Amino acid sequence: MSLDIVILAAGQGTRMRSALPKVLHPVAGKSMLGHVIDTARALQPKSIQVVIGHGAEQVRQRLAGDDLAFVVQAEQLGTGHAVAQALPNLSAERVLILYGDVPLIEADTLQRLLQKVGPEQLALLTVKLDDPTGYGRIVRDARGEVQAIVEHKDASDEQKAIREGNTGILAVPGSRIGEWLGRLSNSNAQGEYYLTDVIAMAVADGMRVATEQPLDAMEVQGANDRIQLAELERHYQQRAARRLMARGVTLRDPARFDVRGEVSVGRDVLIDVNVVLEGTVVIEDDVQIGPNCVVKDSTLRRGAIVKANSHLEGAVVGESADCGPFARLRPGSVLGAEAHVGNFVELKNATLGDGAKAGHLSYLGDAEIGARTNIGAGTITCNYDGANKFRTVMGEDVFIGSNSSLVAPLNLGDGATTGAGSTITEDVPSHTLGLGRGRQRNIEGWQRPKKQS
Repeated sequence: MSLDIVILAAGQGTRMRSALPKVLHPVAGKSMLGHVIDTARALQPKSIQVVIGHGAEQVRQRLAGDDLAFVVQAEQLGTGHAVAQALPNLSAERVLILYGDVPLIEADTLQRLLQKVGPEQLALLTVKLDDPTGYGRIVRDARGEVQAIVEHKDASDEQKAIREGNTGILAVPGSRIGEWLGRLSNSNAQGEYYLTDVIAMAVADGMRVATEQPLDAMEVQGANDRIQLAELERHYQQRAARRLMARGVTLRDPARFDVRGEVSVGRDVLIDVNVVLEGTVVIEDDVQIGPNCVVKDSTLRRGAIVKANSHLEGAVVGESADCGPFARLRPGSVLGAEAHVGNFVELKNATLGDGAKAGHLSYLGDAEIGARTNIGAGTITCNYDGANKFRTVMGEDVFIGSNSSLVAPLNLGDGATTGAGSTITEDVPSHTLGLGRGRQRNIEGWQRPKKQS
C-alpha cells in the first residue's frame, strides 16, 4: 500500500535555550530531523511532508531535498493542528506520523507498525516505562483493546498509574485522517488540538487500534533539553559501537568511541580509545587506528595503520601504509602501498607513491611524490605565491635532504637528490644533486655579544 509520511518539526524547544531550532540540534553529527528524514526515506514513501514553524527558513535551507515537501504551521496549536497543515498534500492509502526530535526511531520498528494498518484498523506505537511521567497514557478496556489516549496533564490519578505510554507515532488509513482531524476539539488543559484524540474517535467509529512496541525504549526518546540530547548521543554511540563489533571490529573501549556518519568495515579491525569517525569512512581488513584519532571522509586500505593523535580528512591510506603519530592528512592526500608519514607531517592534495616516506616535521602540499622517495625532516613544498597554487612533482627514488625548501612549480627527476638546507627553485634532472644554499664562512676571533650592565 502507498504511504505518506508527516514529520512534525515546528516546535521551538525553549528548554534548549538556543537560537537554533530544536530539530536542528545534532546527534552524532547530524540534526535530529535529518536522522528522522533518513529513516523516513528508508520506508520509500510516496511523499514526506515536514511541518515546520519556529526557524522555518533555517530548517528548510539546512535540509532541503527534492523528495521533501515543507509545510508551515504558523501557530503552534497542537499536534493535530500540525498534521492538518499537511492534509491537502496527503493522498496515499496509509499515513505515518513521525516527530523531528525523535532521532533514534528504527525503520524496522516502523515497518512492523505499518503492517498493522488496514481499512478498518489503525496502528499506534506505544512504550512501557517504569516512569511514564509526561507521556499520554494508553487506556484499554477489560479485553485489552485500546479505547483512548489521555494526556498526562489531563489524566486522573488512576490513569497516571498506567505504565504504557504513547510515543505519538501513529499510522492511520489515509481515507479517514481528514475526517478525524476535522472533528478535533481544543477543550483540554492546554487548549490544543491533540492528535491523540483521533484514537477515541476511531474507536467510536468501530475501528480497532492495534499497537506495536519498539525493541528499545530509547528509539522513541525525544530531546527537549541538552541533558536529553546528550542521552540520545550516548545511546546512539553505544548502538553504533555494538553494530561495528558485531561486524568484526575490536573496540578497546566502546564507551570512548564516536561515529558521526556512515562507516563500512572489514574484518579484524582494531580501534583504540577516543577515536572519532566522521562522514563517509571505509575501513578495510586488518586496519589499526590508534588512540585520539579523527578520521573523516577517508579510506583506509587493508593493513593500514593510523597511529595516535592523527587527523585525516578526505584521505586515502594505502595497503600496509602508516601515518602518525601526530600526522595530519588533509583533503586529497593519498598514501600508496607501504608508504610512511611520520610525526608532525602535514599533507594536502599530495600523493606519496608506494614505499615513499616522509618521516617527520614536513609540509607537503600540491605534490606528486614517486615510489620509494625519501623526504628528509623539515622539508616543505612552497606551493603558494600568495595568489596561486603550484605543484611539485618528484620521480621515483628521489632523496630530499633535511630542511629543504622546494619552490613550486618544480620537477625532480628519478633518483634526484637535494642537499640538506637547500632552497630549490629550479628543476633537478634525474640522478643529479641539487644544492641551493649559501656558502659557509667561518670568522676567526669573533666575540659573542655581552649583556650590558
